[in-house]
Amino acid sequence: MKMKNFMPSDRKGFTLLEILLVVAAIAILAGIVIVAINPNKQLGDTRNSQRWSDVNAILNAVYQYSVDNDGEIPTGIDTTATAVCSTTGAACATAGFVDLGVLITNQVYITVIPADPQCDTTSSTCYEIVRSADNRITVSAPDAENGAQITVTK
Repeated sequence: MKMKNFMPSDRKGFTLLEILLVVAAIAILAGIVIVAINPNKQLGDTRNSQRWSDVNAILNAVYQYSVDNDGEIPTGIDTTATAVCSTTGAACATAGFVDLGVLITNQVYITVIPADPQCDTTSSTCYEIVRSADNRITVSAPDAENGAQITVTK
């Protein structure tokens, strides 16, 4: 009498060990991809791109204002780096911020004063502006992420 073979040579399917090895390999590869992508760094870089765009927009608006007004720059920009006010009027002076409201009047130079993507105050844009001794204007984003230095001078 012949006994039945419980392990046929033409088996179909996977063993538990094979499935566990594949799952472990996928988990290791997923971990490597997540570390390589580094979502926090990517988000920080995206916000830094917005900061570059914003400081350029502010600087270009100040420059265009200066061109249209025989070299005069908006009042309040001095040789001390000062935060740019997100609103206009007396509230800016009271808070000690630079009022660039003349740039958004009638939306001639810029439609709105841009603010840092992570600025958590309603009265400041979290950008700074300063005039050098030779009247060059610098706008910077002191809250840049990932060790970036965002400063533009014209």
